[in-house]
Amino acid sequence: MNFSGQSQSNRSNPAHSIPVPSVDQTSGSRCIETRFGFKATDLIVYPAHGVGQIVAIEEQAVAGAQLEFFVVYFAKSKMTLRVPTRKAASVGMRELSDPAAIQQARSILSQAPRRARGNWSRLAQEYESKIKSGDILAIAEAMRDLYRPEFNSSQSYSERQLYTAALERLSGEVAVVDGVTEEAAVRELESLMTTTATRGA
Repeated sequence: MNFSGQSQSNRSNPAHSIPVPSVDQTSGSRCIETRFGFKATDLIVYPAHGVGQIVAIEEQAVAGAQLEFFVVYFAKSKMTLRVPTRKAASVGMRELSDPAAIQQARSILSQAPRRARGNWSRLAQEYESKIKSGDILAIAEAMRDLYRPEFNSSQSYSERQLYTAALERLSGEVAVVDGVTEEAAVRELESLMTTTATRGA
């Protein structure tokens, strides 16, 4: 997942107009400035959209007041989001997980799934909440519990949708942290669950 290439392409498009501040533009102050723990060029995780990159810190007049925003670009969806800097923490925007957290997520995937019982509508809400939380361990739990190996075709369409969402969130972050392609991350993560399922079959 090449964020630098994608965001550069987006910055060259006048319709987006989200350049990373340079030394010439701001006498060097903005390009190294940290706001609420984040700075331009940081890779981050936004709960609803996954891994993105802060490509600028902007000020805009909103309802007569000057507000400051992180401009976040999501390479996979080619989407740009403006997040108020003061609300970044409250909306769940965070730094990438460290290698130890990634290893914890792998450990969760290697465990036997928790087969929850009860109303599917309620279970689906629980899974969706875990996926949208942005918590990498909660996402791993949802992915593990929703996974169905190829020899088991009992997965419904709605289960598959939720599983795919969890897989995309987790593999996207693992790929960036480990420096591999997202396809390689998907193969590695699913192989952990396949091995567990095969042992239990």
